[in-house]
Amino acid sequence: MAKESKDYSKYFDFSGAKVISEDNNGKTIRLNGRDIHILSEPDYRQEKQRGKEEIQVHYENAVPDELRTLGQGKRYLIYTYGCQMNEHDTEVMRGLFEGMGYVSTEDRQEADVILFNTCAVRENAEDKVFGELGHMKVLKQQRPELILGVCGCMSQEASVVNRIMQKHAHVDLIFGTHNIHRLPHLLQDAHFGKEMVVEVWSKEGDIIENLPKKRTEGLRAWVNIMYGCDKFCTYCIVPYTRGKERSRMPEDVIAEVRDLARQGFKEITLLGQNVNAYGKDFIDRNYRFGDLMADIQKIDIPRIRFTTSHPRDFDDHLIEVLAKGGNMMEHIHLPVQSGSTEILKRMSRKYSRELYLELVERIKRAIPHSVLTTDIIVGFPGETEEQFEETLTLMREAKITSAYTYIYSPREGTPAFEMTDNVPLEVKQKRLARLNALIGELSLAYHQELIGQSFEVLVEGESKNNANVLSGRTRSNKLIHFEGNKEWIGKFVQVRVTAAQTWYVKAEVVNEPALAI
Repeated sequence: MAKESKDYSKYFDFSGAKVISEDNNGKTIRLNGRDIHILSEPDYRQEKQRGKEEIQVHYENAVPDELRTLGQGKRYLIYTYGCQMNEHDTEVMRGLFEGMGYVSTEDRQEADVILFNTCAVRENAEDKVFGELGHMKVLKQQRPELILGVCGCMSQEASVVNRIMQKHAHVDLIFGTHNIHRLPHLLQDAHFGKEMVVEVWSKEGDIIENLPKKRTEGLRAWVNIMYGCDKFCTYCIVPYTRGKERSRMPEDVIAEVRDLARQGFKEITLLGQNVNAYGKDFIDRNYRFGDLMADIQKIDIPRIRFTTSHPRDFDDHLIEVLAKGGNMMEHIHLPVQSGSTEILKRMSRKYSRELYLELVERIKRAIPHSVLTTDIIVGFPGETEEQFEETLTLMREAKITSAYTYIYSPREGTPAFEMTDNVPLEVKQKRLARLNALIGELSLAYHQELIGQSFEVLVEGESKNNANVLSGRTRSNKLIHFEGNKEWIGKFVQVRVTAAQTWYVKAEVVNEPALAI
């Protein structure tokens, strides 16, 4: 008997909606008393397909001349949820806003435009956004001219867009991750029209270079090197919301890093859903992530980090480049998700426990001072107590010192959503507590080994609790607190570790940085 195909049409159901007009620019419908102009809508079927069309790279200016004064006298506010990729998208949107004359604000009462840049990876992230949208209804009633928008990964989900259109008619603008560069035009539509504007591209589109970025600090910067993911882990919505893997041209990445070096940035993090798949999609050159790292190693910038990696693509050439040190940091984030080969198979991670541990061994052998961190999901469908115990033993064997840990939550549209979620919530919570307790134990033991050792620290800021205490990070990304002068922020200092806490260490300054007179 053939497997019944899933009916994705229900996710974008407009029964009760009246179509007012339809042309080459989309369609306008009336739903619950509000006109909605749908330029393009999310489509689960399209998001599941990987098109063979060649990705184009565009270099034109993102803010057309006629829109450079659109935001004069107006203020914008962006709330960001989720991963570093979302943070980076927010930097781009800030750049676009300010290219149109808008000014940033933290006060929602004075904002003319409020955007929610959303995450779809965890259910609780979605719940937070819908909670905030509920609160915004009162603000919108008080100030009808306020433009309220939802963008990011949640917007790529047809069921989410449908829910916003049906239940949150006070939202003015919905757009996705593939068409952020269209923000100036969408804002223009929202400013001058009374309709809700929906434009969500399900096909990934092209790579848009020359997008302005407004970075909020001059110390650390994110640089996107690629977009999308082709791994299709069964629990993950990202391949659908972010699309297929598209790598930026090496010369464009290197030019951006060089420019940040000239601006005086001290630390750059290269970003991608799976950075070590970088270059696999190039058809005209043999150039992979290890090659990019080797080229960036030659740039005069003190620290280079990257996130996030997939163990399957972490090759020996990359290890060889990282082992040369220099501006390549010894911290490697290597998500494992589970310590059980059987669960990894159900997750479609395409490596086993043994292969992960072999990779860890190769990294440790080549980079003896490397520090590994990871991601773990507990309570995946079918996870037994024995399989969870395998995760605990892997943490010890791999000498993991820190991890992002999550309880499995089903995401509609993913293969795992169809699996029987048969691990009770209470069991998941207990497993998470045991896992976090073990990570705390391993972290504290590692920190105790650091007592008496000296490290170079990039001073990031003052402690939230004590203005006399500064905080910064070592090359291996360990958080360190020490007493010092706030004029040291943005400088490198040598410190000696004096005491170990579970999640950070205390230190004393050995060499003070030279300050300009």
